[in-house]
Amino acid sequence: MILICMEMRSMNKKTIPYQETGYFSKLMSDYLEEKEQLKPFYNHYCDIDSFVTIIEERRQNPINRTILVEVLIQQYDNVETSEKTKTNIKNLSNENCFTVTTGHQLNLFTGPLYFIYKIVSAINLTKELKAKYPNNDFVPVYWMATEDHDFEEINHFNLLNKRYELTKTQTGAVGRMKLEGVEELLSELRADLGDRNGVEEIMTLFSKYCVSSNTYGEAIKGIVNHLFGRYGLVIIDGDNAELKRVFTNEIKQRF
Repeated sequence: MILICMEMRSMNKKTIPYQETGYFSKLMSDYLEEKEQLKPFYNHYCDIDSFVTIIEERRQNPINRTILVEVLIQQYDNVETSEKTKTNIKNLSNENCFTVTTGHQLNLFTGPLYFIYKIVSAINLTKELKAKYPNNDFVPVYWMATEDHDFEEINHFNLLNKRYELTKTQTGAVGRMKLEGVEELLSELRADLGDRNGVEEIMTLFSKYCVSSNTYGEAIKGIVNHLFGRYGLVIIDGDNAELKRVFTNEIKQRF
């Protein structure tokens, strides 16, 4: 997680293929090598050149952009919003604007490091796409999984061989739960971390948003917006009646 602070004085970089790392299955390796036997199972290979077709396909799908923008404006009310994010929300009204979306559960204090990596990857991909396809706009989006009910999966994290955990005091969607008792957990964490490099900055950030009066959704949105709002990231909460009404017909057609 982002509490892990590293100081790098020098680094020698060496690039090796994914297949040689030993961390990927044969299925993933075959996909990366574009093996013919796998091609019937996906629409497009995920490289930058494939997006010319992906963009045209997405352009054919009707989208209620008006509702999307209206809801986002409402959800950013009383949230300190960067000019880049404001511009990106406005651009979503345009037919030549597309999103690169990632999502994750509302892990306590952001949880595993790949939570951060996923958002960074979405932001970086929008930059690559804009350079490759300058006639279009691309917006990085983080979808908050606020309606997840698996509290036991997100109420803790492990650091320095110790487990930090919040006790469950509520039921329902985790995004609506208050962070009751989080101040005590923060105090314990601060004491355990001591004066390690970078700790004070991170603890100040967490202490600002992780308070008992905030919900999981409010806390994570505040932290993520603080970290990535400057890059134009748009954060969306799917726990919204207007968005669900738009989705109603999709559900009827599929089920």
